Amino acid sequence: MDSKANKGKIIVVEDEQNILTMLCEFLTVSGFDVDPYIDSKKALTALKNNGYQVLITDLMMPKVDGLQLINFIQKEYLDTLGIVMTGYGSMESAISAMRSGAFDYILKPFKFEEVLATVNSAVYYYTLLKSENIPKGLTLKANLLRRYAENKIIRENTILRSCLKDKYKFENIIGVSFPIQKVFEMIERVADTNATVLITGESGVGKELVARAIHYNSSKRDNPLVVVNCGAIPETLLESELFGYEKGAFTGAASTRYGRFELASGGSIFLDEIGDMSFNLQVKLLRVLQEKTFERLGGSKTIKADVRIIAATNRVLDDLVKEGKFREDLYYRLNVVPIHIPPLRERRQDIPLLLSYFLERSNVMNSAAIEGFTEEAMAALMDYGYPGNVRELQNIVERVVVLKKNGHIDIEDLPEKLYSGEHRYEQEAAPLDIERGYDTLVSEFEKTLIMKALGETQGVKSKAAQVLSINRTTLIEKMKRLGIN
Repeated sequence: MDSKANKGKIIVVEDEQNILTMLCEFLTVSGFDVDPYIDSKKALTALKNNGYQVLITDLMMPKVDGLQLINFIQKEYLDTLGIVMTGYGSMESAISAMRSGAFDYILKPFKFEEVLATVNSAVYYYTLLKSENIPKGLTLKANLLRRYAENKIIRENTILRSCLKDKYKFENIIGVSFPIQKVFEMIERVADTNATVLITGESGVGKELVARAIHYNSSKRDNPLVVVNCGAIPETLLESELFGYEKGAFTGAASTRYGRFELASGGSIFLDEIGDMSFNLQVKLLRVLQEKTFERLGGSKTIKADVRIIAATNRVLDDLVKEGKFREDLYYRLNVVPIHIPPLRERRQDIPLLLSYFLERSNVMNSAAIEGFTEEAMAALMDYGYPGNVRELQNIVERVVVLKKNGHIDIEDLPEKLYSGEHRYEQEAAPLDIERGYDTLVSEFEKTLIMKALGETQGVKSKAAQVLSINRTTLIEKMKRLGIN
């Protein structure tokens, strides 16, 4: 290393050689004494013996990950201050690292000026710690860093707000996770086409928001988007709502009425909860999809259906087809472009961003001044399972803001179910069903491990293989065998 380097001694641990080389060269030129480690296991020994002021570590690594390195610093009472590197999609892991004692984090892809500012802050606080002559233990160290942590919360909120103004908000759909980014990608690809779209997902995930995003990002945006909830309108009325009726078509039909398909002419119609539509109406909807025409009730005039159809359901249409409750031909007509919205428990990295968005909006709507969440409250919000998905999260935030009005939201301000263990994300393992057979149980467990690794690495197979300590080709073969797309 450069003999003139005197600003501080740094250890950098990163399993991507190009990132490691680039970062170390920059820090060396900036005046630091830098030791690079691509092997995180060897870095443990170096940390204990070489008196580093700052550790910069990637979070996702084989053998020993970044969180284990941070924990090692705490366990061994080292003065070294840890900085973790992570992408937007692993914000939950960064939060865990901060709770474990990390000094700060750097978001990938990083800017060199941000890296330098963070490292300079760490060296400054390291100097303060040494001047206090802290004995073995963490009490004084924790107190000295508290002020920095408070400033850190302010900066986190700034980062979250900037994310909302950037590429992590599509219309009113918000997220940084890999699954929701795939939804954004599908919306962009399909929006300005005439293809029929089928949106699936549990209640509360935001299916109507996706339908609106598709319509308002298409060439039909200046024409109507008509929404019909097929599950909320009685079967006897739904047909007339969709197709309209002629004067005298039935008792009480005093005048001709346009249906929703006519009102949506030139635009889009969103058929929500399509799985609840009766079998008889399914036949008539199939004709609209096939022939692009329909007639009003009591009429003989054929009307052209110049409309794009977007459908949604929280039910599994495949199962309804097998049970004879949903027409197979209609299912394939609707399912031209499928978009599945994952439940919130499968995209937990989005929770901090959603909390920031709902909090800011609720403050404005309720003339409140809530500043944020305490660490305990955030931990409870991150651990909860959200059976009601994003809609439930929004409801929780609005309720707390109305009752709290100002200050920080603490754990006792949250509904009891969030900290009582009800609907926690990490559930106890169910007892083994031996009758299902050894091979089946092993395959299911193997699939769960692979899916978790892919989720933690945002679907990057090489990274997932490193997490699982297997070759990338082996991972791909296992994915094919287990039917993981």
